[in-house]
Amino acid sequence: MFFNTLNYFNYSKNLHMRLTIKHQENYSRGELLLRTFFGWIYIALPHMFLLAFVGLWSNILAFATWWIILFTGEYPKSMFDFQLKYQAWSLRVNARILNLSDGYPTFGISGTDDLTSLEIPYPEKLSRGTLIVKTLFGGFFVMIPHGFALYFRFLWNMILLFLAWWVVLFTGSFPKSWHEFSVGTLRWSLRVSMYMGLWMTDEYPPFTGKELDSEKAVPVDTTVETTE
Repeated sequence: MFFNTLNYFNYSKNLHMRLTIKHQENYSRGELLLRTFFGWIYIALPHMFLLAFVGLWSNILAFATWWIILFTGEYPKSMFDFQLKYQAWSLRVNARILNLSDGYPTFGISGTDDLTSLEIPYPEKLSRGTLIVKTLFGGFFVMIPHGFALYFRFLWNMILLFLAWWVVLFTGSFPKSWHEFSVGTLRWSLRVSMYMGLWMTDEYPPFTGKELDSEKAVPVDTTVETTE
């Protein structure tokens, strides 16, 4: 019974995390230049300063959650909600720093923004067996293969973002396929974090940044959305 839920690679039907960043029809050249030259002052510094402390608390909660799951098989709802909102805040900031969205990201774990959305279903039960296996061997079957794939994906993503900067500057448009690739990179990375470190799911992360059919079709219990 203890290891019955170790279905590591059965992600296609069970993973329901939704991460979206709206592709705008038009992007502001003025905001692009403003973020490029001064974004580190008015976006990165204030948000990253606060997120550093929130992230520290997130790590403490993740450590405490590990033990709670081990002994109870449950993820405390309040801790889960905090982790979700923390990730949503980080997403709002990343969307602007990477020039995937215009506007200014709202502060706080309860902030809202209509250009980004993050939804993660709350798990009623989590496998203690899966938790132990992930802890002992996750470096081999999760971090190494996904880290290797994401390394090259991040490199290509940086090239696309560099090229997209110039396209937006001259045309005011962000190529949709490039935008989808960048959002997919963030989505893939978060799936891995959900499985390893945040312990928010037992479903093995897929080797893709695309939105899964299950993520499009299945309603979830928890939603954090964004409004500028």
